[in-house]
Amino acid sequence: MILKFTKMHGAGNDFVVVNGMRQHIQLTLEQLRLLANRHFGVGCDQILLVEIAQHPDADFRYRIFNADGGEVEQCGNGARCFMRFVHDQKLTHKREIVVETKSGLITPRLEDNGQITVNMGTPIFEAARIPFLGRSDAVIQTLEVAGEAVLITALSMGNPHAVQVVTDVEYAPVAVQGALIEHHPSFSQRVNAGFMQIVDRNHIKLRVYERGAGETLSCGTGACAAVVTGIRRGLLDARVNVATRGGVLSIAWAGIGTPVLMTGPAIAVFEGEINL
Repeated sequence: MILKFTKMHGAGNDFVVVNGMRQHIQLTLEQLRLLANRHFGVGCDQILLVEIAQHPDADFRYRIFNADGGEVEQCGNGARCFMRFVHDQKLTHKREIVVETKSGLITPRLEDNGQITVNMGTPIFEAARIPFLGRSDAVIQTLEVAGEAVLITALSMGNPHAVQVVTDVEYAPVAVQGALIEHHPSFSQRVNAGFMQIVDRNHIKLRVYERGAGETLSCGTGACAAVVTGIRRGLLDARVNVATRGGVLSIAWAGIGTPVLMTGPAIAVFEGEINL
């Protein structure tokens, strides 16, 4: 099977994007893992599949597979790359589209400066909908991780997140503790572990250990979750620049009941084909 693809990245979070609009593409777990493999395949954090919408109000359907082959609900950096892809491939001429995802509808918009803004929807805090086995509805929860009490905020941005505040992200135990939090029994569908350093009320630094992918250079939903966490804890203002290892994202949130807006870059790196 010869598969054509486009390699893209959003602030260093990289993707293999496949056009399933004109042909039915059904990739096996082994094929997905091969595509994502950085030594034997193309290499990426996630594979993005563009499909014909099933929802009557959507322009496209957007499916996301992590490097381990598991399908997930949402990916913020991927959503911006999705918008760039459908424009570059001339699949649409709209500057704003409605995209169907596993977690609901999102609306990416191409800005005049080439950046892309995505309405990521309203954050979810109810434990059962995250899902999270929390003992209360408190903003700050205690998670027991390898005998250590870790203070986190649990929420969903279409996918589950556990965010903690750290003194310095460069020295945060992302690799070890992130993996333990990802598989913590309190999160039945696993979780993305965010490590946030507050610089000031409008700036943070962030590292995220992503479910099924490990630490990535950037995580769009993780940036949204971190800013929402900081605002709910009274540490941040309504618009925040998030510095990740791959670049800077701008996140805006007006508060409970309102959607999170994320703005950032989306870059096409190259096109190719691979024999699967």
